[in-house]
Amino acid sequence: MSRIGKKPIPVLDKVKVAIKDGQAVIDGPKGKLVQAIPSSITVDVRDGNIIVGRNTDTKIDKSLHGLIRALLANMIQGVTEGYTKELEIIGVGYRAQMEGKNLVMQLGFSHPVKYEPIDDVALEVIPKQNRVIIRGLDKAKVGQAAAEIRRIKRPEPYKGAGIRYVGEHVRRKLGKAAGTK
Repeated sequence: MSRIGKKPIPVLDKVKVAIKDGQAVIDGPKGKLVQAIPSSITVDVRDGNIIVGRNTDTKIDKSLHGLIRALLANMIQGVTEGYTKELEIIGVGYRAQMEGKNLVMQLGFSHPVKYEPIDDVALEVIPKQNRVIIRGLDKAKVGQAAAEIRRIKRPEPYKGAGIRYVGEHVRRKLGKAAGTK
């Protein structure tokens, strides 16, 4: 039995869960999320908990068992609290600003870089213009948006300039002058 899959998911009073037609619909104070449920996985709502089970013990069903349970738990957290990722922009002259819903960044290129966010994801720039906050209900979409923004200018190993997650450690290299005597 899957260690993750057999754990029940507690459902808060302000969250509504509906399982029908192979889909789980979770509605909460921040919004509504929908997840498709494979036919080999069973999902029941009992005593204020969501219980995920499986019909067979094939390898694919065992993996889907834990996956579906984790996705449903993430959805419940998303509709109650939401998810947030923070990115830090480091470098001389590097900055970001909002133009409507789009994020416009100066990253040392000959032109400003414009990023249009994914649906259901909100972007915000802190006044110092070097920190971008990504918020949303869906954990996967928030992570995907953060990864796409970071991919535009990854932190380089010599000066550390670029876009990184807040708290991310960038391994630094010494450079040419440090190796010779």
